[in-house]
Amino acid sequence: MADQQTVMDAVEARQERRRQGAAERSRWRKKRREKDRAKRAQQPAPSVQPPREHGPGRPKTRQGVVVSAKPDKTITVRIDLTRRHRHYKKIVRGSTTLHAHDERNEAHEGDTVRVMESRPLSRTKRWRLVEILERAR
Repeated sequence: MADQQTVMDAVEARQERRRQGAAERSRWRKKRREKDRAKRAQQPAPSVQPPREHGPGRPKTRQGVVVSAKPDKTITVRIDLTRRHRHYKKIVRGSTTLHAHDERNEAHEGDTVRVMESRPLSRTKRWRLVEILERAR
C-alpha cells in the first residue's frame, strides 16, 4: 500500500509542476503581447505602395539550341554549359533543357534562339522566345 501512495504522490507532484509551468508561460506570453502592442503603437504606419508587376531586377535571358518544336506554340531548348572546375581546372560540360513559349511557331529544330524568363505559362513553361539568332541549315 505504501508503494501505491508514493506513486500517487509522484503523479500529483508532476501535475502540480505542470500547472505551475503553464501559469508561468501564460504570464510570460501576456507580458510579451503587451510589449509588442506598445512597440507597434510607437512605429509609424507603413506607406501603401501599388503592387509591382514582378520582382526586382531584370529577367534572365539564355541562349540555346531548339531540340524539339513538335508541340503547338512550345519549343524545347537545350542550353549547353561549359565551365572550368574550380579545383581540378578541367573543363566540365553540362546541359539543361527548358520549355519556352513560341507564339507564332517560328522556331524549328536546330535553330539557335534567345529565350527570356517569364511568368508561368503552363506546368513546365516559364520562358518565352525573344529572337531567333541563327536558322538551322
